[in-house]
Amino acid sequence: MDAVFKALADPTRRSLLDELFKEDGQTLIALGRRLTMTRFGVMKHLRVLEDAGLIVTKRRGREKLHFLNPVPIRLVHDRWVSKYSEPWVAMLSGLKKTIEEEMMEKVYEIYIKTSPERLWEAITNSEMRGIYNFGVRVNSDWTPGSTYTGTGGPIDSPIQLLEGENVEVDPPHRLVQNFRALWSEDVKREGTSRVTWQIEQVADSCKLTVTHDQLRESANPELYGGWPMILSGLKTLLETGERLTTPGSLRYSNASA
Repeated sequence: MDAVFKALADPTRRSLLDELFKEDGQTLIALGRRLTMTRFGVMKHLRVLEDAGLIVTKRRGREKLHFLNPVPIRLVHDRWVSKYSEPWVAMLSGLKKTIEEEMMEKVYEIYIKTSPERLWEAITNSEMRGIYNFGVRVNSDWTPGSTYTGTGGPIDSPIQLLEGENVEVDPPHRLVQNFRALWSEDVKREGTSRVTWQIEQVADSCKLTVTHDQLRESANPELYGGWPMILSGLKTLLETGERLTTPGSLRYSNASA
């Protein structure tokens, strides 16, 4: 968290985050055009942001793209803002970017002090998933090509809220899923997108990268806006054994119930 505060203290770095908020997935050259400094200077600022986890980089061909990672900001919010604020400020989402073929991709990264096996269990275990995923329990046999469903409400009369297929299953490292939201007519019209969970062990912790792509450029924010809160809840559960109790988390969990 100290690295996050240090990164945010500089106005140039805040400006870079603002540019990625407006249009995610930009190259160094594109970001450099918006600042009155050398490319080397921009690179130094981007490195500080990347070290703090505020941006994530991905290679696409010869280009290196920079994505805004809102999860550390979500964690700062959970620790320093939510307990002083009204419930409505718990919503931290709606980050938009436009990439090729008018499709959108969201990338989220978080470090959790746990083992890959325990993290995989938390992703695939129905009861654990319901604790941090707004009360939504996800059920599947977790084999390649299998289907999964997400349900909420009472166990004896569940309501189906999402569904999809497990395209790639490589425990405890990688899970690729097709995703279809069913909780309202608006999100049903969005059709199918894709969610990729990537687990990488780093010393005694894990780096979890969640990529939600194949989204329409103007996709309903309900499809992807909850990821920072979900991943914050996952981290809280695995590191403390407790449920995340920020106002937004409680509100959405109660809504699902």
